[in-house]
Amino acid sequence: MDGATFWVIAVLASVAVGLSKGGLPVVAMMSVPILSLVMPPLQAAGLLLPIYIVSDWFGLWAYRRDFDARVLKIMVPATAIGVAIGWATAHLVSETLVGGVIGALGSSFATSRLLGWWTSPEAKPARVGPGLVWGTAAGFTSFVSHSGGPPFQIYALPLQLPKAVFAGTSTILFAWVNAIKLPAYWAVGMLSFDSLHIAVWLFVPASLAVFAGVKLVHVMPEKAFFALVHWALLLLSLRMLWVALRP
Repeated sequence: MDGATFWVIAVLASVAVGLSKGGLPVVAMMSVPILSLVMPPLQAAGLLLPIYIVSDWFGLWAYRRDFDARVLKIMVPATAIGVAIGWATAHLVSETLVGGVIGALGSSFATSRLLGWWTSPEAKPARVGPGLVWGTAAGFTSFVSHSGGPPFQIYALPLQLPKAVFAGTSTILFAWVNAIKLPAYWAVGMLSFDSLHIAVWLFVPASLAVFAGVKLVHVMPEKAFFALVHWALLLLSLRMLWVALRP
């Protein structure tokens, strides 16, 4: 594959990262698979982590006033536990098996919500127990494949947060997750200075895409935004399930 093709694909992956940090969950699932077209998936995840972290700073600024403090208080320590488990079991636990379980749960949850089953017109409270469980799952799956979105969405969607608060809470939480993943990735050899010069060039399109995502979130009607979130959860969960079940 020639250099021009590599850079086109790499820029598309970085734009997907930026849009997701701007609050659009539907594109987050595309970054690693896109870049995996030109390099091994684990290497792609390692290359994208610095881009996630730089994009996080722009996302944090954009959503500095839009977040749910209680959800963060519950899920910040839980995601740290999940990342620690991912680091400690990097060579022991089957990431496809874990992804398959999360995929099955996420697709069932998203389908039931889209069909209107078991939904309540009233928002559920942010409970500690479920938050710790899904936060740990989010930290673990984010560590292995940058796909911590489904566990977070399973927990947060029933809370019926306003769209900007939902997007901001997600952005802040995963900025934290990406920061603590950095030393863990280094420890297991998923980061390399050899690819850092590539990441530096990709910071620009990713950063610009953050603000494009923020703009889209603010102009998108509330109902359309959460329909997008549910469909994103369903598609990403089905992809995780397919990866786990394929021969």
